[in-house]
Amino acid sequence: MGADAFADRASRELQATGAVSHRHGERLISQLTPQERIVAEKAATGATSRDVAAMLFLSPRTVDTHLRNVYRKLGISSRRELRGMSW
Repeated sequence: MGADAFADRASRELQATGAVSHRHGERLISQLTPQERIVAEKAATGATSRDVAAMLFLSPRTVDTHLRNVYRKLGISSRRELRGMSW
């Protein structure tokens, strides 16, 4: 539609505030760190934080921190929504 200049400007302004902008069609899952992705995949199978922590030799608190980051980056709010994602 010819709005590339406006999209670029909006992206720069979002980055200046610390927010992350996404190009049309960009997969949000690609924004996750490798560790966040692994934790999210394990949690999506129904594993508890304690289970995921034991599998990955992490503390449950670390798993919860990774999950909070995953939720924020993917724009979701629960493990239930993780199950619907395509990994």
